[in-house]
Amino acid sequence: MADTLEFNEIYQEVKGSMNDGRLRLSRQGVIFKNSKTGKVDNIQASELAEGVWRRVALGHGLKLLTKNGHVYKYDGFRESEFDKLSDFFKAHYRLELAEKDLCVKGWNWGTVRFGGQLLSFDIGEQPVFEIPLSNVSQCTTGKNEVTLEFHQNDDAEVSLMEVRFYVPPTQEDGVDPVEAFAQNVLSKADVIQATGDAICIFRELQCLTPRGRYDIRIYPTFLHLHGKTFDYKIPYTTVLRLFLLPHKDQRQMFFVISLDPPIKQGQTRYHFLILLFSKDEDISLTLNMNEEEVEKRFEGRLTKNMSGSLYEMVSRVMKALVNRKITVPGNFQGHSGAQCITCSYKASSGLLYPLERGFIYVHKPPVHIRFDEISFVNFARGTTTTRSFDFEIETKQGTQYTFSSIEREEYGKLFDFVNAKKLNIKNRGLKEGMKQSYDEYADSDEDQHDAYLERMKEEGKIREENANDSSDGSGEETDESFNPGEEDDDVAEEFDSNASASSSSGDGDSDRDEKKPAKKAKIVKDRKPRKKQPESKKGKDPNAPKRPMSAYMLWLNANREKIKSDHPGISITDLSKKAGELWKAMSKEKKEEWDRKAEDARRDYEKAMKEYSVGSKSESSKTERSKKKKKKQEKQTKGKVEKKSAASKSLSSTKSTAKNMSESFKSKEFVSSDESSSEESKKEDSEEEGVASLPPSSEESASGSD
Repeated sequence: MADTLEFNEIYQEVKGSMNDGRLRLSRQGVIFKNSKTGKVDNIQASELAEGVWRRVALGHGLKLLTKNGHVYKYDGFRESEFDKLSDFFKAHYRLELAEKDLCVKGWNWGTVRFGGQLLSFDIGEQPVFEIPLSNVSQCTTGKNEVTLEFHQNDDAEVSLMEVRFYVPPTQEDGVDPVEAFAQNVLSKADVIQATGDAICIFRELQCLTPRGRYDIRIYPTFLHLHGKTFDYKIPYTTVLRLFLLPHKDQRQMFFVISLDPPIKQGQTRYHFLILLFSKDEDISLTLNMNEEEVEKRFEGRLTKNMSGSLYEMVSRVMKALVNRKITVPGNFQGHSGAQCITCSYKASSGLLYPLERGFIYVHKPPVHIRFDEISFVNFARGTTTTRSFDFEIETKQGTQYTFSSIEREEYGKLFDFVNAKKLNIKNRGLKEGMKQSYDEYADSDEDQHDAYLERMKEEGKIREENANDSSDGSGEETDESFNPGEEDDDVAEEFDSNASASSSSGDGDSDRDEKKPAKKAKIVKDRKPRKKQPESKKGKDPNAPKRPMSAYMLWLNANREKIKSDHPGISITDLSKKAGELWKAMSKEKKEEWDRKAEDARRDYEKAMKEYSVGSKSESSKTERSKKKKKKQEKQTKGKVEKKSAASKSLSSTKSTAKNMSESFKSKEFVSSDESSSEESKKEDSEEEGVASLPPSSEESASGSD
């Protein structure tokens, strides 16, 4: 038989919620690791008292009871795995894995049994349901009635908050069955009562999450935060991890307490308690215990009188009471020498700390990501500027975290850190230079959408369009020098050679200057058909109806001022991000309201466009007629010009013959009769003064006198 058994996708029931993880059974005991929190429950084989196999909602379940009264429930097993588990329990734990079915009669009258930290409601010998008393937050009594209230389960859509038991009166004198029932519940319930004096008190500590100044009272089993508005009582059993992180300015320290389940205030959940300390602040602390009790309880980890920095005293006391290690940053050092990286997460700026086994971001909102839950990381170009980049982390559950606006100088250090931790890098190969060509990433992730690749393609298209626009602009300046006699093939070849020459660094400036005029002229010819396209845009009618806005844009215009008031001083970029998050989180019913408004706007636009197109058609017909008329006039003027040129040629020949002959006398009558010969010649003579002043030949004068 195998020494170990491993099961994946097993669910552990803790305070009403089902946490998935991995279960491992070995000779030494039972180990369960929570996939969500990374918390490990270890049950020694010597502590096991009973094992029960039964049918549950998620298939089959295993219930383990320990000798000290603790109960552990694991669901998600298959029916075929019973024999394997039963043999393993017999061989290694010397326990019989008993099969017990739940009672499904539907009766509500039975017997309550208290066993360890479990309340079992039984009918006969079969249990109907069981309540772990650690789930109980309050227990109240009435006449023949006991009411149990439970902690709210944030992971479930519906939570059981209250159960009432009717307890019939008995004839026994001196014993109240209702009070006895309540005392049994309260002895094991998770009800925090501040009895006795606090071990020590820290006054007016600055707390970032939840925000405010709080007095922290340290009790043996829980931590009491007392503020001006709210009070929080935090059992030490809910503390998962402790972090002590130096601020980037090297003058302050963060002390972070990770909680599961979180503390609640209304609908707000605080998974992290973040305290901010100044390194210069010192304190002298005296514990409210005698030296023997301190030595016996803390075994040298604390003394009755202590002094030092305030953050050291708080972290030291918490470490001793919670009995957990304090996590500090590892060997990572950023570009500035700090152990953290300045970045932005969502709409807030904060600090990202690369740790030995994960990343933690402080402070708003705090995020802790373990290496074992990371699927891959991705380095992406910043969306607003090339001086920064984004660091994206995607977990195995599909959750994505994007830390943006990281300085470019931090890239090498962060990449080396991620590489050393052997995390899967999605766009590996970027370390050699941030300006990698996107072609190199074309087939790196064929089955996944690469946001970085898409951005690079978009930027390439924008640069190409800008280059085309600038070349069109330069072509318009050289229209007058354009030579239409050149061939298209030569234009294309020379344009290509110029483009390659200008991009290469080896060509001289003089060569470029010589080629520029030809290039400009030829680009004009190449782009000539394209230049006619924007004419419609330039001549766009300002009276034309405007396109309707989408549902999102209508919502954004209506809520922009509200977002600004809720987040004073927010930048335009961050406002857009925040609006996108709010829109994404909006319910389907609210979105449908804005979709209807967008649909109404679209209908109005289509109606207006129909009316506008009817009017524009009549105008276009008028313009067509005017264009035809203009063309006709141009043809007539062209014919007149040709006639004038022919007349000027004949007159120039008569001028050359007149130079060889002597000038003849021209009388008033001749001139007047010559000028009044025809209306058309009169117009031509008046337009061409040089032609009108030429003297006629002798033959013409003779014919005129006749």
